[in-house]
Amino acid sequence: MSSERVVLSREKLADAVGDRWSDEELNEAVALLIRAEGRFPAGVRSVPPDLVKAIQRERLLAAMMGAVTEIGYNTLTVQNVLVRAGISRPTFYEQFADKEDCFLAAFDAGAARMRARIEAGVTEAGPGWRERLRGGLAALLDHLADEPIEARTVIVEARASTPTGLRRRDELLDHFAACIDDLVREDLDEPPSAIAAAGVVGGIESVLYARLQKGETKDLNALLPSLMYFAVLAYAGQEAAGDELDDAALA
Repeated sequence: MSSERVVLSREKLADAVGDRWSDEELNEAVALLIRAEGRFPAGVRSVPPDLVKAIQRERLLAAMMGAVTEIGYNTLTVQNVLVRAGISRPTFYEQFADKEDCFLAAFDAGAARMRARIEAGVTEAGPGWRERLRGGLAALLDHLADEPIEARTVIVEARASTPTGLRRRDELLDHFAACIDDLVREDLDEPPSAIAAAGVVGGIESVLYARLQKGETKDLNALLPSLMYFAVLAYAGQEAAGDELDDAALA
């Protein structure tokens, strides 16, 4: 697999760098990148320096995600990231201390987007815990399909990165377990054991890890009934869990 220069859409850049800059400034930055084949021309003056720096950071994060999913963390070098980003080594070290620092920033950015997508799915779902859980899982599967490189960075590559990267990954899983526990507790008469949520998250993560590691990101939504069966089984028993499979078969 050959390295490819990072190309970020205007929408993704706008989402990443926030609303501190006007549309005109952001459009000019994107136009410069397009004209210069994905990198800022030397001595650019028409774009605010802070905006240039913010965009360079996002390009480095995207390059890190692409490189680490292709090469693996242990083999990865800063040079691999620089080639993908089309950014100089001094510019890299203005942003990050080393490759671990860059990887952790990429992980955090990817994890934040994943959390936001799931939270939106839960919020938009129905009032019951099963509906909200289904909404969150559906949003997660959509996100993995839409952003497979980012998803692999967060779910797969963090396992084999550094102790700090592994800890960040564990903290993310703990966050999801706490969210499921809180969601279920709102509706069930008998509070479930908190261990149940950890088991549900661990099982779901194992399935997704296996798929992402093999690059199987098509038709991920087909996993939703089985994942819901597994989750509902932990809280409401086999009959209720079976309803998830029956409803999916009738849909």
